[in-house]
Amino acid sequence: MKDEAYRVAARHGVRTHVVANAFIAVPRDPAIERVVVGAAMDAADDWIAERARKGAVVVTADVPLASRCVKAGADVISPTGRAFTDASIGMALATRNLMQDLREAGAVTGGPRPFSKADRSAFLSALDLAFVRLKRSGYGI
Repeated sequence: MKDEAYRVAARHGVRTHVVANAFIAVPRDPAIERVVVGAAMDAADDWIAERARKGAVVVTADVPLASRCVKAGADVISPTGRAFTDASIGMALATRNLMQDLREAGAVTGGPRPFSKADRSAFLSALDLAFVRLKRSGYGI
């Protein structure tokens, strides 16, 4: 899915940062920058959140990171195409915390459902729409 996301970003002329705490392969493209942060807990999240702002698009499944980025004004999309917004982030955090508590209590042992073709399609559509919306609003990403 990353390759498809890179293509959407390239079509819109968007500079892309891929942030991780270990080496990760990225295409050899001047518009794609690999950022390797330290191994400290949440180092990648901190790097991303510190740079989140209006006009940025952040892709993450990490709900606490999504919350930080939404508060900073960024457009935030999950890999399944779900948009995190001011209106939805509170419920997403509450659900995440409830599920974490249930897992710790042993009441829930499974993880999220498998990633589907519909998820892929929804994500790529949401990413494309986020870029179009930002361009129309004058951010000229």
